[in-house]
Amino acid sequence: MLLIEDDAAIAEYISSNLCPATYQVVHVTEANSGLQHALSRAWDCILLDRMLPMGVDGLDVLKALRAVANTTPTMVVSALGQTDERVRCLKAGADDYLPKPFIMEELEARIEALVRRTATSTPPASHVLQLGDLQVDLIAHAVFRAGERIALNPREFKLLGYLLKNAGQTVTRTMVLENVWAYDFQPETNIIDVHISHLRQKIDVGGGPSLIRTVRGMGYRIDVPVAM
Repeated sequence: MLLIEDDAAIAEYISSNLCPATYQVVHVTEANSGLQHALSRAWDCILLDRMLPMGVDGLDVLKALRAVANTTPTMVVSALGQTDERVRCLKAGADDYLPKPFIMEELEARIEALVRRTATSTPPASHVLQLGDLQVDLIAHAVFRAGERIALNPREFKLLGYLLKNAGQTVTRTMVLENVWAYDFQPETNIIDVHISHLRQKIDVGGGPSLIRTVRGMGYRIDVPVAM
């Protein structure tokens, strides 16, 4: 379990009271280190404070994780207990929200429920997505084509991850907007076309066959081209 919390007393309270036979807690105190740890390996759960040092909102860490398709179960533990703050966190990708102060029994029960729910609702999956000679590591945030590393920005990475998770299927513009941009409306821009074009230019580098196709009137599809 990864604990991102700058309050030493609260961190000690959580770390020392969770059953050591069940939980191994790794504690970090600030946002950059927390994000690096979160992306460095697979975690069963992340406990995330909202108010971190240097005025950083823990939501920024959460949004960064979700932007690269990191789906680690994350519980926000914060003194900001108002209903609108809880809603903000849940919409940003949090799986649960526990306001401070709290009692250890409730925290532990919520962690157990969160981990259990995730384990039973999500089939085991590799953190590496593979399509032909294209490989995407969702945890290391690394993309390779024919062994060559490709640099993508966070939005391009999330878009590619979404396409790969639906490889062989056509995804509509609406599906892409909802899952990559979190829009529930059609913006009056060609934002998807621009990002698809940039993504093609990057992953088709070196003359490899184009993997992303535009399905006219429907959306987009990523697949290994069939040799003729």
